[in-house]
Amino acid sequence: MSQDHKKGNIPNGRRSFLTTASRLTMAGAVGPVIGLSASSAFAAQTQPASAESPTNEYLEATAQRSLDALESAYGAHKGQRRNHTKGIGAIGKFVGTAAAREYSRSLLFSGETIEVVARFSLAGGDPDASDAERSARGIGIQFRLPDGSLQHMTMLHTPMFFATMPQTFIDKFFALTPDPATGKADPARFNAFLKSHHDNDAQAHYLGTVTPPVSYANCPFFGIHTFKFVGKDDKVTMVRWRFVPRDGEKNLTDDEVKSAPKDFLQAALMERVKRGPLQWDMIVSIGEPGDPVTNPTVLWPANRKEFHAGTLTLTDAMPQEQAPSYGINFDPLVMADGIEPSDDPILRFRSPSYGLSYSRRLRNL
Repeated sequence: MSQDHKKGNIPNGRRSFLTTASRLTMAGAVGPVIGLSASSAFAAQTQPASAESPTNEYLEATAQRSLDALESAYGAHKGQRRNHTKGIGAIGKFVGTAAAREYSRSLLFSGETIEVVARFSLAGGDPDASDAERSARGIGIQFRLPDGSLQHMTMLHTPMFFATMPQTFIDKFFALTPDPATGKADPARFNAFLKSHHDNDAQAHYLGTVTPPVSYANCPFFGIHTFKFVGKDDKVTMVRWRFVPRDGEKNLTDDEVKSAPKDFLQAALMERVKRGPLQWDMIVSIGEPGDPVTNPTVLWPANRKEFHAGTLTLTDAMPQEQAPSYGINFDPLVMADGIEPSDDPILRFRSPSYGLSYSRRLRNL
């Protein structure tokens, strides 16, 4: 394993960008989040008094509204996921390290070989989206632990999310709703979203600055949120994690973006796995007092203590309709003992949204 993987280093150009992005998001985080006209009334009626204690009623309402927004932007594709619709399945294993066991009692880090089912995907609800578009790449992973319990992780290839609160998520996709007259999103409406939702700034800048990866095999994946590692003595450590590809981070050139086939990601992954297993190192950062733990748009300082928590190895890939991942709802709040969620309102909101999408998919809606 290279020194970069051992230390979780980020290439100099990328690190420079992340430092700039962190400043952008910190500035945006303190600004008001103003809803668009289509959903501002909904926001006023359902927003919880405290982001740290959302009610079930609020979570159910936001889940419903988020799927309404996604279907408004992309249509309802029967029997398919409402977000990250286009994807490919994979299977493999994970082995945790002794270093992780110092902080978490989770069986994920037992050192045993753990069966893994994964799914790579493009953000958004368009099953025919171009693989060269400047959108987030995602991975959902189900870890099947030795005692029969499950641990889920859902990650993006961008180091930050685009929303501090569910309302930004909802407003963004309503703003992307096609105009019936043109079949395209109204630029004026989307510009209004951009001007009123500055928590979106950092991820938008990242996607506009960093070209898409050449393959899922060359994607880093970030947990986005803060989580709690719980040790054998019940000590809680606030952490964030990312998965660093041993194939290295590689991105398309501007010319390659323009000429890339619409569906190159599936072919690239399946061709790569034929040559041997794919591996990512799980790198965990330890938070310090003052680090944001409920805002996934703000990055932690790059000098936080880090350790290597395990290695993900994927040995096979297959079209999503034939993959074991097809029937899995990658609910990010499915966690085994030893790992717990933070009070991040976006993290709490994702679980019921995924569940509702899964329910519609099972009913072929």
